[in-house]
Amino acid sequence: MSKRLIWIVAAPLAWGCGSSFPEPKAPMAEAEAAARSAREVGADSQPAAKLKVTLADEQIAEAKKRIADGDNERATYLLVRARADAELALALAHEQAALNDKQKALEESKMTSEVNTPKATP
Repeated sequence: MSKRLIWIVAAPLAWGCGSSFPEPKAPMAEAEAAARSAREVGADSQPAAKLKVTLADEQIAEAKKRIADGDNERATYLLVRARADAELALALAHEQAALNDKQKALEESKMTSEVNTPKATP
């Protein structure tokens, strides 16, 4: 009877200890791709976007350390956060590029209207 009781108590505990968090290969690839995309769009040349992409890089590096230590669960959370920061950097870089294009278009429009506007003669 006591051996059976031990098995009934020990089996669920052993089952729970046997499961582990898988290595976050997909989240790592997604975070690295998002950071690379942000850099390609010009995140390094804009302060707010550069900060976010730098944070993403730091989180990716920390996640790699956690994976090496076997802490895949924490690494996954770090990679999700790194991806979010990199995607924010990408959005900020896109926004700045759009603002630059808008300013350029306004200046060209102003120059064109000045050239095409007839001058009043006294």
